[in-house]
Formats: sequence, structure tokens, C-alpha cells
Amino acid sequence: MLSLYDTATQTVRPLAMREPGKLSIYLCGPTVYGPPHLGHGRATLVYDVLRRYLTWTGIDVRLVSNITDIDDRIIERAEREQRPWQEITHKCEAVWFEAMAGLNVERPTDVPHATEYVPEMVAMIAELIERGRAYTTADGVYLNVETVPDYGLLANQNLSDMLAGGGDREVYGADNKRNPADFALWKISKPGEPSWPAPWGDGRPGWHSECVVMSLDLLGEGFDLHCGGMDLKFPHHENERAQAVALGKQFANHWMHNGFVVDSEGEKMSKSLGNVANLLDLVEHYDARAYRMLLLQTHYRGPVRIGQDNIDASSKALAGLDSFAARTAAVLSESSVPADADVLAQFRSRMDDDLDTPNAMGVLFDTVRRANAALDAGDNAAAGSLAAAVHEMCVAIGLVLTAEGDIPAEVSAMVASLDSARASKDFAAADALRAQLQADGWLVETTKQGTTVRR
Repeated sequence: MLSLYDTATQTVRPLAMREPGKLSIYLCGPTVYGPPHLGHGRATLVYDVLRRYLTWTGIDVRLVSNITDIDDRIIERAEREQRPWQEITHKCEAVWFEAMAGLNVERPTDVPHATEYVPEMVAMIAELIERGRAYTTADGVYLNVETVPDYGLLANQNLSDMLAGGGDREVYGADNKRNPADFALWKISKPGEPSWPAPWGDGRPGWHSECVVMSLDLLGEGFDLHCGGMDLKFPHHENERAQAVALGKQFANHWMHNGFVVDSEGEKMSKSLGNVANLLDLVEHYDARAYRMLLLQTHYRGPVRIGQDNIDASSKALAGLDSFAARTAAVLSESSVPADADVLAQFRSRMDDDLDTPNAMGVLFDTVRRANAALDAGDNAAAGSLAAAVHEMCVAIGLVLTAEGDIPAEVSAMVASLDSARASKDFAAADALRAQLQADGWLVETTKQGTTVRR
């Protein structure tokens, strides 16, 4: 059974399922006001690996990930560029999913938009006011955090520390708050800004009110897992949870947060800091699988630096795996031997221990080494079983291997001619073709199944 670190309890504990065999996950999605950066890519890849692994183990996963399509930053950009705000959100959402497709991230089961849920948010806020948990001011509605007994659970620190370090989002309406930690549930719109009707004044929902409404609507109370980046732990996730608690509702049973992508100075990459690396640039200039490979070799809770050196190393590791896939293609197609059960048990043991992908990748690469050794020794049965295990592990983590690699058509034609010459016992011609391929930088391997080449 998979165990994950739970931010709320600060322990690695089993990921319990409300309904056996089915797992409900809520992942905070993008605010669509600009292009995605490498930090966004890390979050989506981490949870794509989690989702794929759980599915591979036989669990039915429902992943809900929202789109925040109304936000102060969207409005600010629309005003700055003199464009309709909807034009910005539609364009940026399309760019987001283009980048996710480039990374081979599976689309969420549900993609709710904040603007689709504004009436439900208004109803939730009205209930909080009625319960005495929220109050109105001249500029909006605020949650009184003093009415939430365990406020600060996810931050794992006292209130003053949270306020000192707490996130890059909002200092909205500070003059109207009863308490410094109170946060906006509803913001009265200024003239010309987008707005929706509400009893306390036309306006728009606060950022923290969106996800709590959408998650509870789609997944219900007590859903299994809430995910997101470490920067969302406070204030966003804490404030989501506070609203549910204030309503008397059971919220997420487990909280998972991934670490930052950092720059060369160790500073978190974010749009607000200006040290953003555009995710689309990475997908354009590199094999997008290299980013997945790099992250798989880093534990999801730790920081990771993305640089030329480790991207190149990941690309090299991918080339080796592609070559392995090419070398073992014939053995796999002819072998009915099942994947090595001991290898898969080792792999699952690593993955089930707080999604320990670095050590799981160690199992994968060791299996590749053993399979190559078996092929060199002529033990195709053992090689086939190990190769099948490698392919199973790659499926589990969403790593697609390309058996053909980037072999040009003329090289493939030479390989076919080599095999034809061998079949007709024209070994001189076969040797000449082999020598030419090797001179051009190809490693040529011939077995009774035929000839394969790799760089």
C-alpha cells in the first residue's frame, strides 16, 4: 500500500481510500495569466507520476484540477494591455494544456473553472456569514480565522511566523480586517472590473474560496488527497481548509506538497520573483521526456535545480533507455515470458515508500544492466523477463521509450540490406555494411532475431 508524507500530521502514513479501489485527488491548477514555468511543470509531472503509478497498481483515480480564470493578476494584465480579460484566460489556458501535452501529462478527469462556480461561492460565503464565521466590510467579505480553532495546522508554526513568511498572494483590504490573518472571501469590484452579483455588493471571489467549493462539489466531503506545490501550503491550502472547517465540513484526509524548482542561487522560481524559465522553451529545445527523467531522479519533496548539466545528463540516460528498448524489441516480441516478479516487487516497494522515485529508478537502471548482461550471454529468456519488467516500470511512471529512436530511413535500409545479405550467406557484403554503419557512429548488434543499431 502506498504511503505518503502528510503535511497535516508531518508523518509518512498510508494513503487511505474513502472507497476501496478508488482514489479522489484534488490538485490546485494554474492561474491563467501567463505562460507556465518550470515550477508548474514539476508539480504537474509529480502528480502525473503519482496518478499513473496508482492506476498501474489497479486503483481507479479521479483527479480534479481547476483553472483559476478570475484573479487580480488577470485583471491587472487586461488593464495593462487594454484587452478583454477573457481573451487572456482563454489564450493562457490553451498554452497551459499545450505545454502539458508536450510533457505527456494526462489531462485531469475534471477541469472546473472558477468562473463556473461563482454562484456556489456566493452561497458558501453567505453561510459563513450566517454562522458568524465571516463578516462584511466596505471592500468585501472576510473570514475571521479566530473562529477556526486549529487554524495554522498545515503551516505547522505559530500565527506570527505564518504572517511573516506567508506566501506571495494577498495583502488585500488590510485596513478593514478585524485580525491581521483574516482573508478575503469576496472582493467588491472597482468600476470597470469584472463582477458578479452578491448580497453584500457586486464583486468577485477571493482566491482561497474557489478550490474549497470546487473540490467539495466534485469530490465530496472527506476526499482522499489534496495536492499542490509547497508554496501553496500557506496561505492558500490553509485558508481553503479553514473555510471547510468553519462550515463544519470534513475536508481532505491527506495533504501532499512537492518541493520547489530553484535557480542557481537556490531561490524558488516564480513569476513574482522574475526568475522564471518558460516551460514551452524547454519542451521546444529538449526532448520533453528529459524533464520527467530528471524529476524522477529527485525526491518529490526536495528542491531541484534545472540546468544544462542535469538536463543533458537526463537526455543521455533517455538515449540509453531508448537503445535498450531497440535492442530488446525482438526478444520481447518473440518471448511469452512474464515480467520478472521480483523486480516489480522491488520497484513497488520503493514507490510505495513515499513515492521514492530516485530509488525506484535505481531498480529500473539495474534491471536494464542485468538484461543487457543476459543478452550478451545469450540467455534470451532471462533477458526477455527483465526487459518486460523495465517496460512495465516505464508504464507505471509515464516514461515512454522510443525503440526506433531517431534512426534515419537510409540507416534502416542499410540494416535491412545487412540482414538480407546474411540470409543469403553473402557475409562479405554483410561485413561491409556493418563496417560502414560503425564508421558512421552506429553500434551494430546482430542476433538470430536480426540486426539492431543504436548511436
